[in-house]
Amino acid sequence: MTASRFEKAVEIVLQHEGGFVHHPRDPGGATKFGITRETLSRVRGRPASVEDVRELTRAEAMAIYRWLYWDAVRADDMPPGLDLAVFDLAVNSGPARAVRMLQNVLGVTVDGIVGPVTLKAAWQADPAETIRHLTRARLGFLGRLAAWPVFGRGWRRRVLAVEQGALRLASSPPPKSRSV
Repeated sequence: MTASRFEKAVEIVLQHEGGFVHHPRDPGGATKFGITRETLSRVRGRPASVEDVRELTRAEAMAIYRWLYWDAVRADDMPPGLDLAVFDLAVNSGPARAVRMLQNVLGVTVDGIVGPVTLKAAWQADPAETIRHLTRARLGFLGRLAAWPVFGRGWRRRVLAVEQGALRLASSPPPKSRSV
């Protein structure tokens, strides 16, 4: 059985997110696999402690990524490659911002909701060009953040690595269907 598009994308995201981190200058505070205390609290329906974050399992992190980020941006409905680019942007900067940035790049109404108009435009656009434009918009946004001097080099490396992965996925031939 081959890995789903989500499983491939989340593996790429997890390569950049790493394990438990509690950097004093990170506005997200304690994180593990990129999941913050605030996000974990929202998912669990109660305040999460730093220790709760430290004990977060990879399986729970993947479930959170699926529900709050992949599904929120309707990545399953996007072209290959663009799904990864938008998903990673959603993880890093929030689903609504990711969708608004995508809509701006696609030249459709910017409302933060992935609906039929956004999906149609995504499928009609040149995937590589869309991914590159989204990357530039993302780097522009990140470069304006107060934390850029501290985290900018790592963010840039991540965004460019995700762009390369997304471009590879966008140019890959679709998998052959199996006959029954």
